[in-house]
Amino acid sequence: MRNWYVVVLLLLSFVITSCSSTKNVSNSAKKSVNKPISKVDRVVANALKYKGVKYRFGGTTAKGMDCSGIVYVSYLDENVQLPRISRDMAKRGRKIALKNARKGDLLFFKTSKKGRGINHVGLIVAVSYGKIKFIHATTSRGVIVSDLSQKYWKNAYVKTNRIL
Repeated sequence: MRNWYVVVLLLLSFVITSCSSTKNVSNSAKKSVNKPISKVDRVVANALKYKGVKYRFGGTTAKGMDCSGIVYVSYLDENVQLPRISRDMAKRGRKIALKNARKGDLLFFKTSKKGRGINHVGLIVAVSYGKIKFIHATTSRGVIVSDLSQKYWKNAYVKTNRIL
């Protein structure tokens, strides 16, 4: 009978020490949850909400977006006013080398052989191991995330600007 009490006490002490370990884990998890989200992260999150929205020339809503519309709205939601069209956006912020690009920066493109130069913009959503992913709106697929290393985008690339 006495052995039974010893087993119960051992099990009880194991449960108590296990619980204290869990408490420490939740405290450290709590600290990471309370970490403030940067303005750039919020801009990117704003843009990603529109992923899958169809293309609409001049569009700035979930009913339809164009490339500059998604950038314009994503920054405006964080009280950053940008021009409405991509060639005017390209005059804002500061030009940076592509190798220094980071999340939140804008990529500018010339996608037409004729025309006035820059006519497309994308917002960088991730940079990992030199690969740049950006969100933008295309006439054929709507709002999508693309990889800058794709031949089409690499050939059309003009410059990168940092707004924040």
